[in-house]
Amino acid sequence: MKIFHGTENANIALPCVLTLGVFDGLHLGHQQIIRTVVERAKRTDTIPTAITFDPHPRAVLHPESAPPLLQTLDQRLSYLEFLGIEQTIVIAFSRDFASQSAEEFIRDTLHERLRAKEIYLGQGFAFGKGRSGNIELLKKLSDELGFYADEVVEVKLRGQRISSSRIREELLAGRVNLARRMLGRPYGVEGIVVRGDQRGRTIGFPTANLQAHNRVIPQYGVYATATLIDGHWRKSVTNIGVRPTFGGESEPSVETFVLDFDGDLYGTALRVRLLHRIRNERKFSGIDELKAQIARDVRRARNYFTRPGVNNMLDLL
Repeated sequence: MKIFHGTENANIALPCVLTLGVFDGLHLGHQQIIRTVVERAKRTDTIPTAITFDPHPRAVLHPESAPPLLQTLDQRLSYLEFLGIEQTIVIAFSRDFASQSAEEFIRDTLHERLRAKEIYLGQGFAFGKGRSGNIELLKKLSDELGFYADEVVEVKLRGQRISSSRIREELLAGRVNLARRMLGRPYGVEGIVVRGDQRGRTIGFPTANLQAHNRVIPQYGVYATATLIDGHWRKSVTNIGVRPTFGGESEPSVETFVLDFDGDLYGTALRVRLLHRIRNERKFSGIDELKAQIARDVRRARNYFTRPGVNNMLDLL
């Protein structure tokens, strides 16, 4: 996939079918939009293209209410490529960009620069000054400029619209199964394994201490997880929290015990996907009680991995 930082750097060789949005999390609603773009590009022999923004517009315009993002920019770009997007344009969102009129952006960027033949928006999405860049304006200009524009029907779960904000809420409540259904895949946390206090090793459960890149960390507790090591998803148990048994910490840690694994992971980049919540975080009376509980957590995780369909899910990650 070609990645351009700013439209002025985009070297567009062919007309495109495009969409634009933040696409945080790339949930099932986003995937429906991307799927439409990719399918239409194949039919029209054009390039499937996405325009995304970094940072999040609210982080610039209303920083006090800006949401923590479900994905890093690199994670977002990687998944756009996985979904079939062949070129992505990352626009550095700023107050100057926000002051540009939507009509000017459509004429100068989408039409003249990117040569868009078809443009698809998520339902209710708007861009440009005063959020005037909506499906109505695109359709108004489409005949004059010679492109087609349409909205993609939103995706719902249990009768409610799927959104990035809903997924954040579910994760912060520990409901990773529901978040998985809205994302179409388990939520993942990525980061570098750093050296911790090595308490886990002393009690027989050595853990990889992950310095997470993701800003959305699910509710504190213990989870059955899958960890990507050397290209293979391995069964694991992950604790998220502040380790209250040892006095507590100001920032949450993500510690993963990989089942039936005895390798050195320090300094490596790991992906951990949360599959099932086992229990809440709690404070124990001491090492012995904690060790006994971890052993129970591992048994519960192993039982989870014997459930019908779970191993098949691991194969599809």
